[in-house]
Amino acid sequence: MNVTPTSQVPETETRPDTEEHTVPRQHTGPGALRTSRPEAAPAADPHRPGTPGPDPLDDPDPQRAADAAALENLLRCWVREKNLPAPDTSTLRVPLDATGTALLVPVAYWSPTGWHRFGAPSLEGLPSTAPTVDAVTLAALLSRETGRPEATELVGRVADSARRTADFLTARRRDPRPHPDADLFLAAEQSLLLGHPLHPTPKSREGLSEAESRLYSPELHGSFSLHWFAVDHSLLVSDSAWTEQGRHVTAEQLAAGLAEGLAHPTGTAPLPLHPWQARELLHRPDIRVLLDRGLLHDLGPHGSHWHPTSSVRTVHRPGARAMLKLSLGVRITNSRRENLRKELHRGVEVHRLLRTGLVDEWQAVHPGFDIVRDPAWLAVDAPDGAPVPGLDLMIRHNPFGPGDDAVCLAALTSPRPRPGATGMSSRLAELVGRLAARTGRPVPAVSAEWFLRYLDQVVRPILWLDGHAGIALEAHQQNTLVLLDADGWPTGGRYRDNQGYYFRESHQAELEGRLPGIGAHSDTFVSDQVTDERFAYYLGINNVLGLIGAFGAQRLADERILLAAFRSFLTSATGLGSPLPHRLLEASTLRSKANLLTRLHGLDELVGPVDTQSVYVTVTNPLRA
Repeated sequence: MNVTPTSQVPETETRPDTEEHTVPRQHTGPGALRTSRPEAAPAADPHRPGTPGPDPLDDPDPQRAADAAALENLLRCWVREKNLPAPDTSTLRVPLDATGTALLVPVAYWSPTGWHRFGAPSLEGLPSTAPTVDAVTLAALLSRETGRPEATELVGRVADSARRTADFLTARRRDPRPHPDADLFLAAEQSLLLGHPLHPTPKSREGLSEAESRLYSPELHGSFSLHWFAVDHSLLVSDSAWTEQGRHVTAEQLAAGLAEGLAHPTGTAPLPLHPWQARELLHRPDIRVLLDRGLLHDLGPHGSHWHPTSSVRTVHRPGARAMLKLSLGVRITNSRRENLRKELHRGVEVHRLLRTGLVDEWQAVHPGFDIVRDPAWLAVDAPDGAPVPGLDLMIRHNPFGPGDDAVCLAALTSPRPRPGATGMSSRLAELVGRLAARTGRPVPAVSAEWFLRYLDQVVRPILWLDGHAGIALEAHQQNTLVLLDADGWPTGGRYRDNQGYYFRESHQAELEGRLPGIGAHSDTFVSDQVTDERFAYYLGINNVLGLIGAFGAQRLADERILLAAFRSFLTSATGLGSPLPHRLLEASTLRSKANLLTRLHGLDELVGPVDTQSVYVTVTNPLRA
């Protein structure tokens, strides 16, 4: 039975629309935190009203604001990955065994789901006049705790991420308006300034100069023409399940249409590349050999400008029929973002699988949800038949018109400057505030209803797909788009990512019956045990618990109320056939991806078997706490 959008939380829990839960924002001010050591004062209940204070993210100096964001990210990661309990006071003590000391961290808000708010830490034992610890120093201290040689790289990556975040804040505070050519989708994609709140280096982009960052960063409204190569037909490989008006369209035809009349030699096909990638490829010996033999031709930049989305390498042009997922050898967060051949196969395969009748069954039950399709790709094989890395293109449907308000959950919940106002706030806080003002209801009550609608419109369809077809989606906050109506209520959702599919081995026979040969080239079948672990993290912890944490940390709702609502929803969803609701309800601990430890171990999350690409740790399940 579906949870109706206006359903309330269980009567046994405190209701969200009472006076005591109208909680103002409460943060520890940057001035006090930077000049004095935190004392062990009694802990205040973070769910009750407190004395509002300035938020460190609102610091007028963008460098200090960016450093505060980087500090909080590192500390949130450490708390989660060490499974540290809530402190008994308003100060969290973090032992540092490698240096024989400890950090004393002011706690402005303790989140049951991990979206804590912290002030700048100090080192225990130093006088109160000593400076507090900045993000780079904290990264160095935490790196020493691991004793791993790869850990030293973290310090530079944190510095890079904080520096770029400061640049983004500087630019957006100067002009917070969207790009003048942006549709609603692009405006949302380019609004994610701080990135993943539980990643140590969310905005690190190793390899981009400052000038290149201005061109290629969505946060700076970058835009550019694509760089084109011509590829001899003997080397070109492709696949396409793209249709228009019942007619099959090849990947070569799609690329030629995007080339906007670009001339190319006879016997070749045009291939668009990211300009940064093209420059790097021209220095590679294997590419130089193909150019010298006349099998590749460098045609240079051409055509209308494209705009980077939140992933940086996927580009969008309002009104175009396609988006393009380009290879980009920049190391973003943990990985070099070059397309893998199995991922290209996977995108087309999923599109074909959905067209076997699966999407009709799905949308008969959940008409507001779908997958953004990746139905065509182009790539290059060397004369010996080996794939040439970095010379490839995924062609993605663009399902969004100018009036479609589709925003990824990460952008919805992340604070950013806003026009005509001081300080930072998230779009989630703004739309909930407007709904509360329009309806005359308390903000916590509107937050609870918004959350319930989100569960029904976005989470329930994902659980249906897993239970009905054995397909689990890697639905983290950046891959999950929520569709909003004119008032700001969730009315549907979209999932996007040709990488993030887990076909359960227990459903292999059924899926092969739908699409013979499925998985042969895409390497998408995964054991149910690994699927359960990853699905619980991506949809359960990252997506839904992350959303609850955003509501709580931004003082929109009491997280305990939303956790109760989520438990009620999961109980109603146990009949969908997915094991995830039962797992989230019953397990005392969960396995969580450890972004900091993954970084400290020097892992590239796109390389190697799916079960060893990232570090996972055991954490307390807040739904059972």
